[in-house]
Parts: sequence; C-alpha cells; structure tokens
Amino acid sequence: MNHLPQAWGRPRDDVYGPYDASYLQSRHPQSHTQQPIVTGTSVLAVKFKDGVVIAADNLASYGSLARFTDVKRLRPFNSKSIVGIGGDVSDMQHLDRLLNSLDVTENYSSTGYSLNARNLHTYLSKVMYKRRSEINPLWNQMLVAGLDGDDQPFLASVDLLGTTFSSPTLATGFGAHLAQPLLRKVADDESKVAEITREQAVEAIKECMKVLFYRDARSLDKYSIAVVTKEGGVELKEDEKLENQSWAFAETIRGYGRTQEV
Repeated sequence: MNHLPQAWGRPRDDVYGPYDASYLQSRHPQSHTQQPIVTGTSVLAVKFKDGVVIAADNLASYGSLARFTDVKRLRPFNSKSIVGIGGDVSDMQHLDRLLNSLDVTENYSSTGYSLNARNLHTYLSKVMYKRRSEINPLWNQMLVAGLDGDDQPFLASVDLLGTTFSSPTLATGFGAHLAQPLLRKVADDESKVAEITREQAVEAIKECMKVLFYRDARSLDKYSIAVVTKEGGVELKEDEKLENQSWAFAETIRGYGRTQEV
C-alpha cells in the first residue's frame, strides 16, 4: 500500500486501477467574484478645522455570522493620509498589498516629495476604475482622509465602480443611511468645517458608532478611530470600546415604529 502523503484519500491503484488525475484539472471558463463573502461594514469620517476624524469597527462578517472580531480596516499611509475600507475583506487585503508596494516605492524615491491624501485618492480611483472596466471589480468602498498638498483637510470616497466624490462628512455601508444624517447636523457643507473643533468631530463620530452598534446587525462595539492633523500626523487608536451603552430605548420600540408609553 502506498503510504506517501500525496496518496492519502485516493483509491488504491492495486484495487481500483491507476488513478485518473485529469479530474483534478480545471477546464471551466475564467470566472470572477460575483458577490462579497466576508465583509466589513461602515466607515465614517468627518472633517474639522485642523484635520479629519475617521473610524471603522473591527468586525468582519461571514454572511450574517459575526465571524472575525479583530479585523483592522483603517490603513495609515504616511503621516498625511489614512484609508478606511469597507466591503469584501479579501479585496481589502489585495488593496493593502498595493498600498504597501506603493509605500515602499515612495520611501525609496529621491524626489523629495511624498503622496498626500488627494494623490492617494486619485491612485485608488484609477485602480478601482481599471478593475471595473475589466468586469472584475474590487468589492469595496473606501474613504481617503488626511491632508492635501496645501495641508488642508481632505476627505473623499471611491467605490467599486471607480465613482468618486468629496464631502465634509462621509460614510459607507449602513452608515450612509444611519450615520450621515447625524454627521450632517455637525457639518452640512464646507463652510461649517472651519467652525468644528477636534473634540466636536471625535464626539460626533463616537456617537454615530454607538448608533450603528444599536441598529446595524453587522457591526461591533469594538472599533478603530484615527485623527489626522498637520501637527500630530496620523494618530490611530485601535481596539477602542463604545462607552455609556444603554439599551433602555428598546423598551419603547414596537414593530417598525416607536410608540411612547403613557
């Protein structure tokens, strides 16, 4: 009997005849990902007068199963920018490898210039549009936060189609429905950004993360948050925990609406 590891699980040749290895060869047409499998949910960000605050929880869900609870979805890129990634985790890992390669190239560059957040956003938008044009998109939506070439706060989004836009407040996933209305109360247009302090921006993001934990079944109460400023660079805190949680509001919820008990 053949005890070699490559024979484990195979029928015995002396009983069933020589093994036909052609069954192991794939002859199927080339295929692409049709839908994400393991996914991360919302990424939130808001600009303030000196920089940008961005946050994302640490959960990666396998369908409806909260499978991985320690997945970091904020990726610092130098001292001026950070990328928050929602969507498929395997595609996020591919993007992380691209950013690592770009970071190494930049570090060995002798030009004396470094990529700022606006440059990084342009790069990622081209990557996403190229993959979309090949009918093989990366199933992600990203927020790029940081400082532009003039050291002004920069915040913009790019999705799996390569669509880009910028706003004082941005959110991906369920956060686009639940958190954006709350963030727009803080900064509904660019003129309000100059009036927002760092403390107000951080408090708004933390409150939105709490709302998402209450309302989004694919979220977690452990999250990462980063503040990008000219003076402090990228200040990233991981494994933060939601504070002052209370489910008291649930007692008054009936069905899809909310009724006040008298």
